[in-house]
Amino acid sequence: MLKALIEEGVDTIFGYPGGAIIPVYDRLYDYKDKLKHILVRHEQGATHAAEGYSRVSGKTGVVFATSGPGATNLITGISDANIDSTPLVVITGQIASSALGTDAFQEVDVIGITQPVSKWSYQIRTAEDIPWAVSRAFYIASTGRPGPVVLDFAKDAQVGMMEWHYEKTNYIRSYNPYPDVDMEAIDRVAALINKSKRPMILAGHGVMISRAEKELAALAEKNDIPVACTLLGLSAIPTSHPLYKGMLGMHGNVGVNVHTTDCDLMIAIGMRFDDRVTGKASTYGAQATKIHIDIDESEFNKNVKCDEVVLGDAKAVLEALLPKIEGTKRTEWLSGFDICDEIENKEVIEPEVHPTTEMMHMGEVVAMVSEVAGDEAVLVTDVGQNQMFASRYFKFSKPDSIVTSGGLGTMGFGLPASIGAKVAEPERTVCFFTGDGGMQMTIEELGVIMEYGIGVKIIILNNNFLGMVRQWQELFFHERYSQTPMTNPNFVMIANAYGIPAEDVESREQLKPAIERMINTPGAYILNVNIEPDGLVFPMIPAGGEVKDMMLKVGKKYFE
Repeated sequence: MLKALIEEGVDTIFGYPGGAIIPVYDRLYDYKDKLKHILVRHEQGATHAAEGYSRVSGKTGVVFATSGPGATNLITGISDANIDSTPLVVITGQIASSALGTDAFQEVDVIGITQPVSKWSYQIRTAEDIPWAVSRAFYIASTGRPGPVVLDFAKDAQVGMMEWHYEKTNYIRSYNPYPDVDMEAIDRVAALINKSKRPMILAGHGVMISRAEKELAALAEKNDIPVACTLLGLSAIPTSHPLYKGMLGMHGNVGVNVHTTDCDLMIAIGMRFDDRVTGKASTYGAQATKIHIDIDESEFNKNVKCDEVVLGDAKAVLEALLPKIEGTKRTEWLSGFDICDEIENKEVIEPEVHPTTEMMHMGEVVAMVSEVAGDEAVLVTDVGQNQMFASRYFKFSKPDSIVTSGGLGTMGFGLPASIGAKVAEPERTVCFFTGDGGMQMTIEELGVIMEYGIGVKIIILNNNFLGMVRQWQELFFHERYSQTPMTNPNFVMIANAYGIPAEDVESREQLKPAIERMINTPGAYILNVNIEPDGLVFPMIPAGGEVKDMMLKVGKKYFE
């Protein structure tokens, strides 16, 4: 098994040992010079760390865990990687194949549990299966639309003998990860773009998965097309690019959301029309002709009906499309975004980044951290208000610079994911934003930071609430704050117990000096920033609503 991983270029593994995988860990002892193993504190942390590692490095993340509860603790991370198209190879120990089905100690049906939430699951029952299974696993995980693959490794297969051989997989008869681009469809799409008066590009995570960032920028620049990004598509184009107009969706920027209602052409690239982007899918961009470019055919017309679809890798499709695009200037169309930006700046951004309230606001903290850390830093978020504020106000100049849980919305994702991101890119600053709730879901992974000296900069936006749920309770449930207020521990004392420098930030005057100390101090650092408890994330399009329902603040809609 270890030789097979080395053949696939693996150098880092995140895992947690147990009885059914002891033989693997025993042999790992002899491979310390070739395989770095990061011992997490909980198996869920291993999957999220591997996700962070994969998303920043572009490699396939690798996870080890034992059978039974070790394997079931991985399910959240596998599910998260599956919906967010993150390549993982997850290897679980299993009881001996002769005992399968007997309810032996720590037996669980790993294949049955993981098949619905993975790209492929396979149980290795003989030593001879190992090279074939590992080679196939890495090929499936990393090609086409990436995703997690699970290998359940029976104990007798772990200790069996075989004649060693290894061949990398580059073809599976029933699996075509990179379909040929339909040039007739390219011609039709080019014609639609060339005659369009008000086009928009909706860029998703698939742009970065395919390494199509340059092609995306070239398409936008050649035809003067504004670009909007999904949450996971952020950093596909630099924040400073003049044609980048903001983030789509429920808490996205005003301009791009408003212009989804009056553009005449939507060019969706590597995104899946998620409900948090579209709101009411049946009316989303109803006035526009829609083009959908994606490598996963199952996404076509699943949520939003499109007029043209192009199946293929985003980079290959855009390379074929670019020579057919005519140069066009769209000054008037682009100026409309500027007008929306002015309204958003006055109504939302300025009050959030330069608030007049006595207590600090999440938006000003994120903006200041981004300013001090610089736009080459990696942003990692947990889930909730911290995630939305961080994605709105953090600046990016490089691709693969945001690591967040999109489709599954996994609280507790961020801390282990930030560890994986820093392991992948030790020279880049990694800034992790979390709430007081999400921090406590995987807080045990501070032990990994302590043991390995991983220099993550952690900012806890602490409002003593489960903030996003509280926001919904305020807006839609008559301010009935059921089980959202939280009594929190002393995070600085906890950090100190793990040997991590930390400080409380209780006033605006303390904020910038504290951020500068954090960024300039080598190694890990934690800021516990006390935030106004009733802060809300705006703009907001209510779930299932339309852009016309977009709120700028409590009691005020954009279109009123």
